[in-house]
Amino acid sequence: MFSFLKRRAPESSPAADKPPAGQSAAGQAERLLRRLEWTVLRRLDGQLQGDYRSLFRGAGLVLADLREYQAHDDVRHIDWNVTARMGTPYVREHQEDREVAAWFLLDVSGSMDFGAGTTKRELAAQAVGTLARLLSGRGNRVGALLHDGQQGRADRLIPARGGRRHVLHLLHSLLERKAQGTMAQTAAATDLGAMLRQAQAVIRRRSLLFVVSDFIALPGWEKALDQLARRHEVLAVRLRDPLENRLPESGLFWVQDAETGEQLLLDAGDRGMRRRFEAQAQVREELLQETLAHAGVDCLELSTDEALDQALLRFARLRKLASRLAAGSSSAALSAKAVRHA
Repeated sequence: MFSFLKRRAPESSPAADKPPAGQSAAGQAERLLRRLEWTVLRRLDGQLQGDYRSLFRGAGLVLADLREYQAHDDVRHIDWNVTARMGTPYVREHQEDREVAAWFLLDVSGSMDFGAGTTKRELAAQAVGTLARLLSGRGNRVGALLHDGQQGRADRLIPARGGRRHVLHLLHSLLERKAQGTMAQTAAATDLGAMLRQAQAVIRRRSLLFVVSDFIALPGWEKALDQLARRHEVLAVRLRDPLENRLPESGLFWVQDAETGEQLLLDAGDRGMRRRFEAQAQVREELLQETLAHAGVDCLELSTDEALDQALLRFARLRKLASRLAAGSSSAALSAKAVRHA
């Protein structure tokens, strides 16, 4: 079974949100950012309020307190000198910096062009534009690594800077990759580990990292993610489409691997085949969640059939509840279950 199957989309089915034909990548970036500012960002400003700090937390260097180690604590915060004197583990708590440096590690491989209506690449541009504008609007700096999924170094490095113009530059670079049609030039599955290893080599200071990908990649990236999360605060922005987990009952149709170009004729009318496809998708889902949990990486799930602002608000509520649980709030456990099932 292919790790990713892309259904051929009809040529005459443009989405309502598509840019005008012939518009440059710079024009598309300006149009997208303006729309996000008037829709998603305005709604978030009215509802996030104090949850901003639950979404993005600074590192901090000023010591605020010492307390005994608990099971949920990061071992990087253990004060070994105090631990040796007291005979039990103690962790250091710091005052958070108001400003953070944020980096977007962008998977721009062929599989990102999949989507029944909105593609995952378009969803990535919306998410990056919203998060980058949210961060830069509060004085933070944002940068990006763009990786086409092949082995070796990322083909674009955008240094971390602030301001709206820099966000436009970041979006332009992401949309320009689509305009160049790089997907047709690739002939191998995504090497996500190469992007994560380069990020570890390039980003020296502790930062907030967003790994924006569908995580459909060659195995072996798990160790690189774990090492990256030891130095930085890492958030996984996982992009998905409902058709990746469940096939429609549409009879025979051709599918094509978006990265290797391999083609296969599927009979989606076969109930047994659909069950096998869904079972394998479930196994892949469970393995991904287990990998992220092992690395201590929170996951922002974005689907092409869900409103971006609703996904961000749900994620903010979960992060806030996790913070309350870490502080020992018993009532937060029941609230966390309610949010997950909302």
